[in-house]
Amino acid sequence: MSIPHSKRVCQIIKLKLEAEKEYREIHAAVWPGVLAALERHHIVDYSIHYYPPLQLLIANFKYTGSDYDADMLGIAEDPETQRWWKVTDGMQESLVVGATGSGGAIPWWQELEEVFRFEGKP
Repeated sequence: MSIPHSKRVCQIIKLKLEAEKEYREIHAAVWPGVLAALERHHIVDYSIHYYPPLQLLIANFKYTGSDYDADMLGIAEDPETQRWWKVTDGMQESLVVGATGSGGAIPWWQELEEVFRFEGKP
C-alpha cells in the first residue's frame, strides 16, 4: 500500500562476512532511540534485506516529510543513532568511493535509482 506524499529510497552496502551473525542479532532488537529518531524524521516502512551470495544489504524505506536533506541531517545528529552507527558501520563495507562512515559528507550507503514502480489499485 502506498503512503501519500512519500519518497521511496533504496540503498545497498556490503556486509562483512564475519559480521553476519552479529548484524542479524543487533537488528533483531534495534535500540528504541534509533527507531524514535527515524520516526521523528519521517521515515516509515523501513526494511533491510540480505543477499548472501554477494554479501549485500538492501535497505528500503519511505520518506514522508517535506525536507529530506534536513531530516537526514537530523538523524545524523541524533546521539543514539551516532552510537548505533559506531557499532554497525564496523560490520559494513561501503560501495561509495571516499565514504568513511554513516553521517559523513559522503553517503555510507549507496543510494540506487528507481527504474520501475507499480503501485496497483488502492
